[in-house]
Amino acid sequence: MSRGLIIYVCATGSKSLRYWGQNSYGATHGNDPANWQRALSTYCQDDVINTIPLAFLNVFFSVGGQPEINFANICSSNSGVFPGTNLANCQFMAADIQACQARGKIVTLSLGGATGAATFSSDAQAQTFADTIWNLFLGGSSSTRPFGNAVLDGIDLDIEGGGSTGFAAFVNRIRSHASGASKRYYVTAAPQCPFPDAFLGPVLNAVGFDAVYVQFYNNFCSNANPSSWNFATWDNWARTVSPNRNVKIYIGAPASTTAAGSGFVDATTLGNLARQARSQFPSFGGIMLWDASQAYANGRYDIAVKNAMGSGSGGGTTFTPPPTTTQQQTTTQQPTTTPTSGSCAGVSSWSSNVAYNGGSKVTFNGHLWINQWWSFNGKADLN
Repeated sequence: MSRGLIIYVCATGSKSLRYWGQNSYGATHGNDPANWQRALSTYCQDDVINTIPLAFLNVFFSVGGQPEINFANICSSNSGVFPGTNLANCQFMAADIQACQARGKIVTLSLGGATGAATFSSDAQAQTFADTIWNLFLGGSSSTRPFGNAVLDGIDLDIEGGGSTGFAAFVNRIRSHASGASKRYYVTAAPQCPFPDAFLGPVLNAVGFDAVYVQFYNNFCSNANPSSWNFATWDNWARTVSPNRNVKIYIGAPASTTAAGSGFVDATTLGNLARQARSQFPSFGGIMLWDASQAYANGRYDIAVKNAMGSGSGGGTTFTPPPTTTQQQTTTQQPTTTPTSGSCAGVSSWSSNVAYNGGSKVTFNGHLWINQWWSFNGKADLN
């Protein structure tokens, strides 16, 4: 298998992620500093999550034409900036980022946020900004890299204001930079659940994303409102409209009652929603939690959700996907051994002697793999 494969754990597991950076618990519990957000590496010590978006790069164009980043109690402009800018120097975080990556975690940078100044005036401005992001945080070079020699694994768009101007051009420019890179870079988005998203909707339709972390909270279509929960709509979009028909949709959820204005559900309920989505919707990718500080302070809500996803009873409301036209995926030859149970039932095992087309599925070591492009005689890599 080539590195163009995305891994999804079969049967009892799915990908999960927690946003880190805003100390959401500390913002609502000022008198409990013992449970405030901790250093990034703290949250990479187990296998509960796969991805950590760092939130946020919240201002695109500030002093000296450079962006601003803010990670609350860990690092911000109050911690020291590069001369002539308001860009925080967080190079002490490099070791934490690299430690997380060494444990197989994908560490990305989330742009925007609820109060972010994250807008473009034109495609040209967006492309130039993509060059800046590439040089400051990804595979480029600059004398003012906030994380020093640490190279992040991609970017996430959490755009909750302004407009959609330029964002497709921004993503395409990032993709262009990444096309010749020695590692894979991810591009994700975090729209709110009303469909289409007011700010990211046109962008999601214009360019391919690897994953979409839908915020099923703070809106009528939240996880707490089964009659209006619209994962089916997002799944339909993923399979019939998205430029990347293999995009994965995540159920975004607050990790405690104080993590969002509304939409919190207990771990059992969220786990059951995930189990139902996993069984009914091909685009289901996993769970997104806001945020790490809230999950830890709430009795390790993230662990409880993961356990519920694997052992929950199901039940509750079932969801019927909208009618869609399915696309038949083929391979040049079918391996003979297939799983007989779990969410990988009926999917053939990987073979080094088979050529696989983009979109084809195989199992390897108990995991489901989805091929991103044609591959033959590659080595399976579970890192």
